[in-house]
Amino acid sequence: MDAGDAMERGERAPLLPESHGTKVQDDSLEVPLLKDKKRSGSKAPAVVLGFECLESTAFNGISTNLVVYLETVLHGSNLASASNVTTWFGTSYLTPIFGAIIADTFLGNYNTILVSLAVYLLGMMLVTFSAFLPTAALCSAAVGASCGTVAAAQTVAFIGLYLVAVGSGGVRSSLLPFGAEQFDDDNAADRESKASFFSWFYLCVDFGPIVSGVFLVWIQQNVSWGLGFGIATACIALAFAAFVLATPMYKRRMPTGTPLKSLSQVVVAAFSKVGMKLPADAELLYEVGDKVDSQPKIAHTSEFTFLDKAAVISESDLEEREEVASSWKLCTVTQVEELKILMRLLPIWATSIIVSAAYSQINTTFIQQGSAMDKNIFSVSIPAASLGSFEVLCVLTWVLLYSKVIVPALRGFSGVAGEPSQLQRMGVGRLLMALAMAVAAFVEMKRLHAAASGEAINISWQLPQYFFLAGAEVFCYIAQLEFFFAEAPDTMKSTCTSLALLTIALGSYMSSLIYAIVEAFTATAGSPGWISDDLNRGHLDYFFWMMAAMCTLNFVVYSAFAKNYKLKTVLS
Repeated sequence: MDAGDAMERGERAPLLPESHGTKVQDDSLEVPLLKDKKRSGSKAPAVVLGFECLESTAFNGISTNLVVYLETVLHGSNLASASNVTTWFGTSYLTPIFGAIIADTFLGNYNTILVSLAVYLLGMMLVTFSAFLPTAALCSAAVGASCGTVAAAQTVAFIGLYLVAVGSGGVRSSLLPFGAEQFDDDNAADRESKASFFSWFYLCVDFGPIVSGVFLVWIQQNVSWGLGFGIATACIALAFAAFVLATPMYKRRMPTGTPLKSLSQVVVAAFSKVGMKLPADAELLYEVGDKVDSQPKIAHTSEFTFLDKAAVISESDLEEREEVASSWKLCTVTQVEELKILMRLLPIWATSIIVSAAYSQINTTFIQQGSAMDKNIFSVSIPAASLGSFEVLCVLTWVLLYSKVIVPALRGFSGVAGEPSQLQRMGVGRLLMALAMAVAAFVEMKRLHAAASGEAINISWQLPQYFFLAGAEVFCYIAQLEFFFAEAPDTMKSTCTSLALLTIALGSYMSSLIYAIVEAFTATAGSPGWISDDLNRGHLDYFFWMMAAMCTLNFVVYSAFAKNYKLKTVLS
């Protein structure tokens, strides 16, 4: 029988295998449970939420004021400290992608969290230990003096920091899906609780910055760095103990395997059939029926048509017996579309890196700018890093504004039910990020003008830039997580969520690169550069204007891709 004739008639050969590719079972329904507790009202989700509150407090207890610690205790320069913080912060959001792969393929979420917690705790202990080292204390007392022995404290601190990055990445990749596993999707009450669980989890993530910004930062700068880091370490130790003690109540799922094999099969099959022509009717491309594979089927799209060749049925496919058939030779339309989805997401994902590079200024240049201001508000000294807590409060404010004011106003104006799409919200967030950078530039211009007259403006001038930055976070990051989760195929939900987090890591790395480029082009023999150790001699305003321009250009590029983006269509 000729393969072309069979395609024209839309027939399927009887010897053609019914299903190809990696079958990954639905994680919420068919993956075997190690401990199948079919009960509602479990306390396990509450333990996960409490765990996240403690973990968030511990991580932010280190990260919020880290740039000040590196400058004042470990004697780094402004530029080097900012670069070190963004590089470390980026690594902390790079490791979740590896944690997700390990959890999905080898260990499962529970075991990944356990191993990661052990690494996490060790790293926190080393960072705390570095603050108690005598060399660090002696060098801190000798202001302006050189101290070679501080290298030991720096080594211990950075080893600890990168152990924290590895441990927190493993926890971050697995904790949210592990919490979602604790609900029974067959129970109506559990389904409702699961929907609210995600909202509560996000609020718990924001709990840490508030506690660390208000209390731990003050303790670090006014009492003892060692005590401040020690409290953060105690939080992760308590979280570790509570997580282990609650083990009997957990549902635990077996790892389901990685989808990377399925994607690789599409590429190999497409290249192996590079000389074949595509059928005029896309219905003739290979797909399996619902009775054979219950996974949802994705509708065929006309983009990246070269990949469709992986689903073209060749004569050898028709002749090949089922027991020797290879999914590396023939893939389903759904497999092909899964790869197309990732390729369509790539430009949207890439523009998020610029957003994250700008957002990372909250941990570096924003703090350095605030440190050069009058930090007394209502006669109370406010550490510059504590304004990060104000940003978190602004995030909650923006969430309320969006749901209670913006969405109802848009409905009343347009007469259309619903709310802005995820792509539209991400676009608004990119504009707000550009605005935040522009406001920071205006504030720095005012600060420099006041400094030239021997005066210092109040740190409250920074509040507007934190407010707009919070708006950008709400519209960009929350919508991005929702968008990537919604667009991702069922077998790649965790992977795509980790990719969304990866933009934060790459944004931090990009910020470090930008610092290096700025120093190379602006720090000359006669000029200290834009980001100087003495900000009054530098031009941090130029840097913020540059970031505002980059964010504006990023919005234009994003808009072009978002306008032409085709959303996923699920057939069954």
